[in-house]
Amino acid sequence: MNSFVLDFETPLAELQQKIDELRAVAENGNSDVSEEIKSLTKRLAEMQENIHAALTPWQRVQLARHPQRPHALDFIEQLFTDFLELSGDRRFKDDKAVVGGFAKFNGMPIMVIGTQKGRDMKENVMRNFGWPNPEGYRKAMRLMRLADRAGVPVITFIDTPGAFPGVSSEERHIAEAIAVNLRDMFSIKVPIVCVIIGEGGSGGALGIGVGNKLLIMENAYYSVITPEGCAAILWKDRAFAPQAAEALSLTARKLVELNVADEIVMEPLGGAHSAPAAAIAEVGKAIAANLKELVKLDGETLKKQRYEKFRAMGSLFVNSVGETKKGSGKKKSAKRNPDAAKK
Repeated sequence: MNSFVLDFETPLAELQQKIDELRAVAENGNSDVSEEIKSLTKRLAEMQENIHAALTPWQRVQLARHPQRPHALDFIEQLFTDFLELSGDRRFKDDKAVVGGFAKFNGMPIMVIGTQKGRDMKENVMRNFGWPNPEGYRKAMRLMRLADRAGVPVITFIDTPGAFPGVSSEERHIAEAIAVNLRDMFSIKVPIVCVIIGEGGSGGALGIGVGNKLLIMENAYYSVITPEGCAAILWKDRAFAPQAAEALSLTARKLVELNVADEIVMEPLGGAHSAPAAAIAEVGKAIAANLKELVKLDGETLKKQRYEKFRAMGSLFVNSVGETKKGSGKKKSAKRNPDAAKK
C-alpha cells in the first residue's frame, strides 16, 4: 500500500497490513499460511473493486489531490524524449508552477506545457503548490505562439487548484493573463490536446485548457471552483465540500456526459498513484490516438473546430415533452485496462 492513505482506503490498508504480517510469518518459516494469504488477497481485490466502483465525487477529488499521484513532469519524463525546457515570460520572471518546452512524442516534434506541483514542502514552495501566477500563463502563451510558428502540435497537462489569488498576482493582472490565453488559444493553427491529470480548478485550469480535444483521467476533476470554495460561498462552511462536489458535476464521467470533456482515460484500480507508470502509459495512448486524427486537419479547420467546441458548451434544448436536456455531442466511452495495475 502507499504511505499516504485516504479515509475510504483505510479498510484496504488494514487488510494489506494483515497480508504483509502473514507473509513475514511465512518467510520466517514458522508455519504454512499460504492459504490464508491467498484468501485475504482475493478479499482485498474484491474490496478494492467494490470501493472504487462506488466512489463519490468528493472521494474522486481526494484521489485527484493524492500526494503520490503522477504530476506533469512525470508524464513528460515517461512519454516524451528530447525535452528542452524553456523559461520565462519575457516580461517579469519565470513561474515554476508552469513548465514547458519542445520535446518529441513518438518521434513527432511537439510543444508540451503543464502545471506542476511539488513532492515535498521545499518543492511545493518553489512550485507555489501548483498555483500559477500571471507570468506562468504568459510563459505558456509564449510557448504556444512559438509552437504555432514552428508548426508543431501543443499538448498541455492540467493539474492545478486554480490561479494564484494573492495580492502580488492581482497586481500583475492575473485575470488579464488568463483572458489573453483564452482569446489567443483560439487563433493557434496547430492541434492542441489538453489532458486533465489531477485538479482542474477554475480559470487556472482553463488558462491552458482551450484545446481541440480535452481528455480527463478517471479520477481527475474539472470545475468552475474547488468544492471547498463553493461550500464557503453557498454554505459559509467548508465542511460542506462533499455536498458541493456532488452539485458541481465535476467528475470525469459527468463531464463527458455534459460534452465538456471528450474522453476519459481510465486509471489502474486503486487510482493513478497505485501504478503511476501504467496510468501514464494509458494517457500516452489516448494522446497518440487523438493526435493521429488532428494532424490531418489544416489550421483553419482546427481553429473552427476549437471555436465550435467551446461555443457548444452549456447549450440547452427542449425536447418534445418539454424536458430541458444538454445539447447533443459525441461521447467516447472508456474501459479500464485490466492489466494496468499489474504493470
